[in-house]
Amino acid sequence: MTTATKLDFRAPSQVAPAAAPSATVSPAPLVGTWTNKTSNNVVKAVITDTGGKFEVNLYGACSPTPCNWGAVGAMVYAATVSGGAAVAFSANYSFSFSTVIVVGHLAGADLILETLTHFTDGSGRADFYVSETMTK
Repeated sequence: MTTATKLDFRAPSQVAPAAAPSATVSPAPLVGTWTNKTSNNVVKAVITDTGGKFEVNLYGACSPTPCNWGAVGAMVYAATVSGGAAVAFSANYSFSFSTVIVVGHLAGADLILETLTHFTDGSGRADFYVSETMTK
């Protein structure tokens, strides 16, 4: 008489992955002061990394001096899942009259800064998108 063997099938989500080292992203290429003297939106971005706390501080094109949007925490992104040098970041600003999604990515020696503004104050203004080139 033959004894049947019951096979145990598991979905990939049920199998514990082998411990792998964490991939890290170095924000160093993004850190610094970036400016755009011809903008009517964002004229300066100060990007810092202090003890693993990555922050973006934007300055708007106010007159007579730029207005400080304040520093907010941001996410940094590498070009691959293996990590390495940062090539982009994202951040969110929330004001009393709008919310702004900020995305920046390196293009050679420049920083392409994109803002997507959604007005929340009922003013009737259209939401808008701006792309700007900033330099160190």
